[in-house]
Amino acid sequence: MRRTPAKAPAAAQTAAAGADFPRSAPAAAPAEAGSGLPAAPPVEAVPRQQLRTEFPFELPRGYVDESGTVHRDGVMRLSTARDELIPLRDVRVQENPAYLSVVLLGRVITRLGTLTMVHDGVVENMFASDLAFLQDFYRQINAEGHTRAAVECPHCAEPFEVELGGSRLGES
Repeated sequence: MRRTPAKAPAAAQTAAAGADFPRSAPAAAPAEAGSGLPAAPPVEAVPRQQLRTEFPFELPRGYVDESGTVHRDGVMRLSTARDELIPLRDVRVQENPAYLSVVLLGRVITRLGTLTMVHDGVVENMFASDLAFLQDFYRQINAEGHTRAAVECPHCAEPFEVELGGSRLGES
């Protein structure tokens, strides 16, 4: 339940509307010649980096549909909080938490081969190696692009990277 502040009477609101409350400061005026103030450096336009939300993949074995066609190339989009929350209400996930990754992947895979639609029924009929690949791929794209961490050997102090995979989808 969300709480909201009580509203003031209309007369108080009208009086407050004309009151002199602090507002955001106006933009600084450019320094005038002879004012003794240094001129502000010109603001350079910083190019915006485009957010990548879809990532292509190729399954190691491929999904075989009912007609025998193998589908290997696909696209997965970034997951939203909603994508991770909705499956928790699914009865199949409540009965078997391992089913979470199947439902979640069914939501975020946007294309697979020539299939017209990808859903959890498609994911549950994939080979185990393809499911494991997709779980790792999901982790990779939703964890800032990688699941590796820089570590240091406790014996020789040599730095190296380790893969942090292994947790189930939807878990931190």
